[in-house]
Amino acid sequence: MVSLRCKMVVKEELRKLGLHFIVVDLGEIEIMEDMTDNQHDALKEALLNSGLELMDDKRAVLIEKITNVIVEMVHYDDELPKINYSDYISEKLHYDYTYLSNLFSEIKGMTIQQFIILHKIERVKELMMYDELNLTEISYRLQYSSVAHLSNQFKKITGLTPSQYKMLKDKNRNPIEEL
Repeated sequence: MVSLRCKMVVKEELRKLGLHFIVVDLGEIEIMEDMTDNQHDALKEALLNSGLELMDDKRAVLIEKITNVIVEMVHYDDELPKINYSDYISEKLHYDYTYLSNLFSEIKGMTIQQFIILHKIERVKELMMYDELNLTEISYRLQYSSVAHLSNQFKKITGLTPSQYKMLKDKNRNPIEEL
């Protein structure tokens, strides 16, 4: 779950099933009572109808948690962490980074670093659309070593320079959930 809307949908479906939740957080729920098979199936179906997925597989849950940490870090925190991303993710999830990295690559077919870069480029697009920050400020905010580094990475991912992208009338951004 990435958004508040997702959390609201999950809470509502739990209420409909008469389940009392302790925690509904990004990628996890904790309920007070044991869920029956019928409740489990009903919740799974209701969430699917809302475009969400109930994940029972521990590996899938961990991948979702990695994804949520990255999305939160890049899109919702005011500033990226000052420590290495690998240390940050490892600390947040209380797992060895090598394990997380191998699992993520196996399931997603890309490295965590590649996934972070995709999200950073989407964030660059978003910040450029707001037109409140110049490229130097965006570069600093997203912790690029230089504007040139940001520009090179941007072109590698989008096929356009930031200037070319900014001049486009139809700026196509990818939804966070589809990255």
